[in-house]
Amino acid sequence: MLTKRIIPCLDIKNGRTVKGVNFVDLRDAGDPVELAKIYSDEGADELVFLDISATEERRKTLVDLVRKVASTINIPFTVGGGISSVSDVEVLLQNGADKVSINSSAVKNPQLINDLAQKFGSQCVVVAIDAKQIDGQWIVHLVGGKVPTELNLFDWAKEVEQRGAGEILFTSMDNDGTKNGFANEALATLSELVNIPIIASGGAGNIQHFVDTFLEGKADAALAASVFHFKEIEIKTLKAALKNNNIEVRI
Repeated sequence: MLTKRIIPCLDIKNGRTVKGVNFVDLRDAGDPVELAKIYSDEGADELVFLDISATEERRKTLVDLVRKVASTINIPFTVGGGISSVSDVEVLLQNGADKVSINSSAVKNPQLINDLAQKFGSQCVVVAIDAKQIDGQWIVHLVGGKVPTELNLFDWAKEVEQRGAGEILFTSMDNDGTKNGFANEALATLSELVNIPIIASGGAGNIQHFVDTFLEGKADAALAASVFHFKEIEIKTLKAALKNNNIEVRI
């Protein structure tokens, strides 16, 4: 049985870590380099760095900050935000990223998934999907959740797998920042539909929520932000609790 992964997420705006509710009302959560080091030392399995305003502000990811974070950690490091070409990814990998996360650019140009997988390998390509329920349908949203598309979450997930994505990072916008738990029903459906790992994101509020997303949501990894940033859950404590629930984790 593969071990389940715990992944803190650094949402970056203006060089600082921020966290909001339902993608709005952002508040400062600290220095990204300091937080990254803490999580690496505490036993996080991976780290995700999302430059959340890069797409909206039409600029590239903060490469200097990526380099600084990469130099302080010794765990796999995924970077996303404002990535729209093979050359963007080359720069990030040269500066310490292990994987990249693409979202809006993948929807606008699905061929980008194929190109990145071909050039760097599927293991390097994470497709992030932000979706929320509208009239009972899970609809994909872009530009940090601000722009709805006509894409259905499950159809899009199948397509990104076929195009060569190595993982899917699914964020439920309805659950994001609410601390009411992950969207486990949608996650379970996703994991039945595709054969690549699914990272659950949006809604972590307590340890039981992580237990539930692994057991009920069938997630391969769980990503969270504020519960880690504001010390509501310690990673070591979380992993011990998962182990007690017979969930395989790296201690």
